Amino acid sequence: MKVNTDTLVSITEANQNFSKVARLVDENGSAVILKNNIPRYLIVDFSRAEEEKTANDDDVMNISKRLIDKNREAYEVLAK
Repeated sequence: MKVNTDTLVSITEANQNFSKVARLVDENGSAVILKNNIPRYLIVDFSRAEEEKTANDDDVMNISKRLIDKNREAYEVLAK
């Protein structure tokens, strides 16, 4: 996932000014809340939540192919 650095907010700022976080989500679709300067929480527009939850078919096929190639020997032994 790519993170827009303009949407990074410290947890202290999010706590004190949640309307700013909501505005960032409205404008950019998401915001990342940092805790100790480390990305900790992701706030996503509710309408995009379903999109973020599911992987597209191409991603699943690429991952499957990579796993099969990496573990071909084990799969051939199991197939016997």
